[in-house]
Amino acid sequence: MTATASLPSAWTAQAAEALRAAADHRAAITAMLGYLPLPAPTVVARPEAVYVSVAKADDLGCWLEALGGEIHRSVPFEGVQLWSLRTFTPPGASGARVPIRVSVPLPVGESVMPELARALAVAA
Repeated sequence: MTATASLPSAWTAQAAEALRAAADHRAAITAMLGYLPLPAPTVVARPEAVYVSVAKADDLGCWLEALGGEIHRSVPFEGVQLWSLRTFTPPGASGARVPIRVSVPLPVGESVMPELARALAVAA
């Protein structure tokens, strides 16, 4: 017989809710990508949002064009900046929208498409 520690029920309820939210977010992004063929090589569904990493600035531009949102750029570190788009899925059957964070690392000073530069200027 193996001794197992009992977890507090409040903690397990929180964990179950977080797992449900992440699964719901995964289902929402999968459904959206079924009809919006956006580049999404890496997708991580979390309870608070879905995180998508793309390979090129142009890929980030595709997401911006399809869903709109706000572009943000991190401070430089080791010659790289992270460009991120904060957006949402279109409303689902319940009307809920899932937050999406799409990001791409770019060398400092890398040329980006004018739409990204304009969106960054508006968000600043």
